Amino acid sequence: MAGKPKLHYFNGRGRMESIRWLLAAAGVEFEEKFIETREDWDRIRKDGSLMYQQVPMVEIDGMKLVQTRAIINYIANKHNLYGKDMKERALIDMYVEGVADLNEMTIVFPVHPPGVKETKLSEIKDKAKNRYFPAFEKVLKSHGQDYLVGNKLSKADILLVELLYNVEELDPSAIASFPQLQALKTRISNLPTVKKFLQPGSQRKPPTDEKTIEEAKKMFM
Repeated sequence: MAGKPKLHYFNGRGRMESIRWLLAAAGVEFEEKFIETREDWDRIRKDGSLMYQQVPMVEIDGMKLVQTRAIINYIANKHNLYGKDMKERALIDMYVEGVADLNEMTIVFPVHPPGVKETKLSEIKDKAKNRYFPAFEKVLKSHGQDYLVGNKLSKADILLVELLYNVEELDPSAIASFPQLQALKTRISNLPTVKKFLQPGSQRKPPTDEKTIEEAKKMFM
């Protein structure tokens, strides 16, 4: 029997958090090997584990996978979260790419200097409320089904709900005008595996704070 996936990353959200969400939603237990010191970082870069000298990296099924989208796609395929045919997968990928565009803004938001944060926060709010959230609201309303594609849970639903949580941390009213997104968030959050992941003490990481940023900086200085 294959062992648990092992996630190699810093002890924070970053680009690994979507992978954690997907594994958790699929009911997959996983281990984490945190990069906590400069020595840890130098060791993993030099031992041949990282194809492009960067993380996230996930050990799974005898492979050492890097690149967030490649990892997510493998997990989604393995756990039947990637649609039933090429057309469904194309739609799922299209939605996930939109999610990733906005989520990237939330990932890098904490590292912006104070003088820039206000502007970046305004950009996130504007793009969420006027570009991305209306688009996903329209999709859900157009077919009246519980999930974005094929009326079945996919990686697109899981990653969109992760994004909703991330944006709401910055703007609590972010989805107040989007009833379909509110319903999707509730639906996904009540799935037993996701509900467990959202509880305190899970492997879900807290919002990135100044301490986390400073600790990460030390590894590269």
